[in-house]
Amino acid sequence: MLTGKRAVITGSTSGIGLAIARELASNGANVVINGFGDAAAIEKERVNLELEFDIKAYYINADLMQAGATRDFISASAQALGGIDILVNNAGIQHTDLIEDFPTDRWDAIIALNLSAVFHGTAAALPYMKKQGWGRIINIASVHGLVGSVNKSAYIAAKHGVVGLTKVTALENAGNGVTCNAICPGWVRTPLVEKQIDALAQKSGISVEDAAIEMLTEKQPSLQFVTPKQLGGAAVFLASEAADQMTGTTLTLDGGWTAR
Repeated sequence: MLTGKRAVITGSTSGIGLAIARELASNGANVVINGFGDAAAIEKERVNLELEFDIKAYYINADLMQAGATRDFISASAQALGGIDILVNNAGIQHTDLIEDFPTDRWDAIIALNLSAVFHGTAAALPYMKKQGWGRIINIASVHGLVGSVNKSAYIAAKHGVVGLTKVTALENAGNGVTCNAICPGWVRTPLVEKQIDALAQKSGISVEDAAIEMLTEKQPSLQFVTPKQLGGAAVFLASEAADQMTGTTLTLDGGWTAR
């Protein structure tokens, strides 16, 4: 379906990002993966992508909290791939605290990576896409780009910003072959969420699995976690011909969270 397409996925050495990279690669796209982690483990994932799906896979890291580094990363990715067709803005971090207790450096870091990097990556990728008359920008936002929760002011502000930026990007490129949409997951059992489950278990004096159920019960009516593979499938759909006229929208996978 995506044979020969060139895809860049930020924050893709593990979790949601890696799952998206795998789904795009399984549909024929060449990929650039990005993120921190053990060098040997990352190289193993890169090689596995090439061997398993018969595509070209590259690893390019960058400090996406820096505007210049983010734009340089896009340029380096385009050089490696020979252009860019698909950009998945996925990299993100989290910190929880009351607003009055929220550390300034944590606020700045979350806004820089979860929102500003999306802007800079998009701005750098758009000229390639517009020149060729085709492109897909897929922003991994969150259900927290649509609703609020306590203790997550920076994350929610950033993700609401990503949803807004998605709409502007879509409007500015409507009709030129470049679309921009956001995927809004509910609870996904990533390392980021695992830390929140562990914290809840410790705070409440319950098992990790009971804490996971408590977390789901509070927000996600299906009582099931969204899987990274499901999010990868959503990204493949947004990059497909079926989504040619889908732009400026949010694709929500949240087990019924926002239906309440």
